[in-house]
Amino acid sequence: MKWRKVFEAWSFVRIPPRNRPPASRSLPPVILLWAVFLLLPSSLCADPFGDYWYQGKAEITSYDLEQVRYGEVHPGNAVMIFVTEDFSDKKHVKLDRPERSPEDAVKVLKLNATRKFNTGIYTYSMMTSVFTPVYADQHPHTLKVTTTSQEWCGHTFTQLNRKTNGYRARQYSYFERESDRDLTWRNGIPEDEIWTRIRLSPDTLPLGKVKIIPGTIFQRLRHKAWGVFDAVAEKMPNPVDASLETYTISYPEFDRVVVINHKRDFPHEIESWEEIEFVGRGDDRVEMTTRGTLKKRLMTAYWRQHNLEHIPLRAELGLDE
Repeated sequence: MKWRKVFEAWSFVRIPPRNRPPASRSLPPVILLWAVFLLLPSSLCADPFGDYWYQGKAEITSYDLEQVRYGEVHPGNAVMIFVTEDFSDKKHVKLDRPERSPEDAVKVLKLNATRKFNTGIYTYSMMTSVFTPVYADQHPHTLKVTTTSQEWCGHTFTQLNRKTNGYRARQYSYFERESDRDLTWRNGIPEDEIWTRIRLSPDTLPLGKVKIIPGTIFQRLRHKAWGVFDAVAEKMPNPVDASLETYTISYPEFDRVVVINHKRDFPHEIESWEEIEFVGRGDDRVEMTTRGTLKKRLMTAYWRQHNLEHIPLRAELGLDE
């Protein structure tokens, strides 16, 4: 797109016909073209997306977490790590040396989203990873989603892989009624993809009546059956902050609503979210809300910062408060 603008800017340069030499006082066309190029506004050549996402760093954001579990709201912390990397289209794993197999390399935006909170005496530690191709015209679907959950009773692992005709879901669980499962769906958008889609291009978010695969953390905590469900998706200006947009997904079957507030302008940072649901039965049924509220944000190459000297960076993210 940026080069198209450059060529449009060049179009006013008059290049003499092939058989007519330029006048003696005219500059050679090549010099004219270079002069035009140098005088172009830098905005025509700027690449905000590449400058932000291809700078060799990850965006790390911490949130204050209020997590609904066992009919109560538990305090905790959440972290979202967004970073681009080269991903194997065939194996659905990170490519260590993409230059050796360029035909298999897909540039993805990876999200690692963690949640940690205590329920009484014991701790929950959960993490979801989402791998969404950057260039949707070549690869329009998220390639992979994984979620792990660890707590003192046991742990679970869930994985979704994109196939030609939909998604394959595999679940491995300590709990009997979940146990091991292997399922395939021919349609449906993973709810977990919405987070990366917002960061890449919120204009491409699904709207109206949609088929959604509910979030893998929600499915784990509520022990809901796997499947593709009807939902209604909407996008609107945030009523409180004009710099934000609000995206919502409503599930009539679950009486559940997901609300994500993100920056309207690039790079569309996620500032907060809510998951509103009803908990309990009969007269004891009440509305409860899981919330994530922005604490701090840091752009850094965290994979190189694993020594004792780097521990103070946790304080910068508000993770040891």
